[in-house]
Amino acid sequence: MAVPGQHKVQPKDVVGTRKGFKRYKWEFKDSNKEFWLGGHAVVKIVSVGCLIAGLHFFEKVATNPIMILVLTMEISIFAFFMFLYTFAISRYMPFIFWPVTEIFNNLFSCVFLGGGIAFSLKTKRVIQEPYLTAMILMAVAAFFAFIDICLQFKYFRSKKGPN
Repeated sequence: MAVPGQHKVQPKDVVGTRKGFKRYKWEFKDSNKEFWLGGHAVVKIVSVGCLIAGLHFFEKVATNPIMILVLTMEISIFAFFMFLYTFAISRYMPFIFWPVTEIFNNLFSCVFLGGGIAFSLKTKRVIQEPYLTAMILMAVAAFFAFIDICLQFKYFRSKKGPN
């Protein structure tokens, strides 16, 4: 029984013990810890950094506007998912919907960036150094999107409890 005047200590791992803003604050801290320490944040930041640098290099030389569009779209999608992770919005989505959405996003990003690289190779006859650098940065971003897919599989592993 609780002593009057003392606050109840809320267990950290029990679902449903917090209500209102305190619950969101706890989920915000827990989600951010999982996001930053689980490797997702580093992978996404490196991917966004590569995409921004690739966009910068593509803008230095004459390039097809589709490449600028592809990189801008990918940057905005990565930023959107980072926003969802950071503000713990993913916790309010159904269990299976969030990981599947994230895996499909990374899979489509990897394929889309690979297609962008193939398209940029096909459309350019003389490849200048900034253009090549941008294509390499796109490949690195696609690789890190694939790494993020591998990090997402932990959500699908079954939890083995004591039998």
